[in-house]
Amino acid sequence: MKALSNIFGKHRNWFFILLLVIGLVWIFASRVSSDNLVMGAIPQPFEGFPAPDIELATADGNIIKLSDLRGQPIILNFWASWCPPCRAEMPAIQAVYQVYQNDGLMILAVNASNQDDMNDANAFITGLNLTFPIFFDRTGHAQDAYKVSALPTTFFIDRDGIIQSVVIGGPIAEALLNVKAQALLEDQP
Repeated sequence: MKALSNIFGKHRNWFFILLLVIGLVWIFASRVSSDNLVMGAIPQPFEGFPAPDIELATADGNIIKLSDLRGQPIILNFWASWCPPCRAEMPAIQAVYQVYQNDGLMILAVNASNQDDMNDANAFITGLNLTFPIFFDRTGHAQDAYKVSALPTTFFIDRDGIIQSVVIGGPIAEALLNVKAQALLEDQP
């Protein structure tokens, strides 16, 4: 034990310098690069921060950019046809859409197409008589931008493009959707 103490004592400064260098390398290697930042702000979308600007495509190839909808409140829902909570909450989302669409509320449903079958997704849409805009994330880019880790995940985005609320998982009750939709609509410019 005394021999170990002598060795450590003689090389203590080098040991601490080595630890410092390892720590600095770790900090540098694990930093978030500016390429991973969302709109230059944050690496993950949180309440109170700007919503990531994504491009979404419909089944027939029409493209919409989220930033083009600035000025309108948005409920952005990520779902898949194989997801039971997604299926359970879709009728509530459809009901809220029917109530508030004329007030300017946008509901954008994004199918996680990179992990879903397109035939199943289309049967899901038809079977539930969904009339709000449905988009298909075939590459997973939108899910990556929003750091979606569970389906369904729903983002409530105000007119200024700021995320007001995030609900991970589901199903979301129609009453909660109504409250959140009304809050987004009451925030007038």
